[in-house]
Amino acid sequence: MAEYDIAELERLVDGQLPWPRVQEIMKAPKDVDRFDKWLQILQRRVSWPEPILLPLTPNLFIVQKGGERIVKCRCGHEFGDYRVNWKLYASIYVRDSAEALGEVYRGNEQPDPAWMQLREYYCPGCGSQLEVEAMPRGAPPDFELLPDLDTFYRDWLGRPLPDRQEFVDKTPDVIREWST
Repeated sequence: MAEYDIAELERLVDGQLPWPRVQEIMKAPKDVDRFDKWLQILQRRVSWPEPILLPLTPNLFIVQKGGERIVKCRCGHEFGDYRVNWKLYASIYVRDSAEALGEVYRGNEQPDPAWMQLREYYCPGCGSQLEVEAMPRGAPPDFELLPDLDTFYRDWLGRPLPDRQEFVDKTPDVIREWST
């Protein structure tokens, strides 16, 4: 099994390796500590001290903050419990008219605004665009990833997290609180 230097993996993450080398790395078995090296690279690139447990997107991470696991933006903005869809706390721009959709889609590619809307999610802290989703009108925000962190760390990485938490989608609880 190949062992990769963290500096080479960092160049891989940054898109700075020649394509033949990228292919070699992709085809080879993963080194056993690849995930840890990847987290080290990501952790060095943020200014906050909370340890990254799992990256969600290039700008969003699940981090350990005290006894909580929260979603945090690269800029430091906190979205709250990772078991709640972070999109509920994002700034949202909705394209739901022919004119607004026309800024993104051209000609026959444009969907019918009576059926579909394009939602752009932004970080309230830094303004970075975090996600875009095309959804039917009235559909709730898509909750793309709710990882079972305890199982991942215990069964896949072989090192359980110190504070086991219930694996459940808590988004409906937040929405229910808002409606009362």
